[in-house]
Amino acid sequence: MTPNSTATPKTAPASSAAPTEAADFGEHPHRIRDAKSGQQTRIASVNVNGIRAAHRKGMGEWLADREIDILALQEVRANEEILTKLVGEMTAPETWHVHEYEAADKGRAGVAIISRKPPIATRRGIGEGHPEDDGRWIEADYELGDGSTLTVVSVYVHSGEVGSPKQEHKMRFLQYMTEYLPQLARRTDHLLVMGDLNVGHRELDIKNWKGNVKNSGFLPEERAYFDAYFGELGFRDVARDLAGEIDGPYTWWSYRGKAFDNDTGWRIDYHMATPALAELAGNLKVDRAQDYSLRWSDHAPLVVDYQLP
Repeated sequence: MTPNSTATPKTAPASSAAPTEAADFGEHPHRIRDAKSGQQTRIASVNVNGIRAAHRKGMGEWLADREIDILALQEVRANEEILTKLVGEMTAPETWHVHEYEAADKGRAGVAIISRKPPIATRRGIGEGHPEDDGRWIEADYELGDGSTLTVVSVYVHSGEVGSPKQEHKMRFLQYMTEYLPQLARRTDHLLVMGDLNVGHRELDIKNWKGNVKNSGFLPEERAYFDAYFGELGFRDVARDLAGEIDGPYTWWSYRGKAFDNDTGWRIDYHMATPALAELAGNLKVDRAQDYSLRWSDHAPLVVDYQLP
């Protein structure tokens, strides 16, 4: 495991690509809060399912078009140098600050945070002595306009498999989160934990929940951790707050069969926020591709606008 540390910033090189017109969320169906005073900051998270493949399939067009300020990436499957290079190729002539926690097992996992504004500090790992967090947890601190600190986390929880060591690793990681999140929240002013958590919390979060109650991703013992995160630990499920009591909005669809076309999905990607930060969330968009052929990952980006001080 790489110990907690402040990383040397890397910046993506300027691209020669022509800028594209920024997308306007407009009246998105999941928009339920009026804009608040403050500086709008667009924060997104997505499991890219391999940054090289995502780049090849068109992620750059999305990134150049969405005016993202901070982006959490999971399952990068490349080192920081390659990620920095590809981000530079994807976007218009702008500087991105790139920080990654690469897994020791090459070609697996890997989490990153890229942002237009440089963080004041970054840390890798969820604490000492936790080998299950290899390439799965990275933090970045940002100074806000009022002098307070926003801590952003990109996390990739193990997918798990019932009856295998993979599930044991997943359960230990969820326990680590339970122990570590309160500590982290006490050290910062605002905390936002984003990523592919590989668990559907409620029946609303999985289209075919009845067929998955004995499968990893919807096991009662997994969901109990989310009861704790959004209960006694006091975190808010920002997407659920904004979307309301509806099915989904799903963020992952299998490549098999007609799952995407039939919207047979899972909501396993989250923005988990401390309460004061959650109150600053306004617009929500699950940026689902308009057609199967336009997908550059099996996940859709989860994008939220926050009115930060």
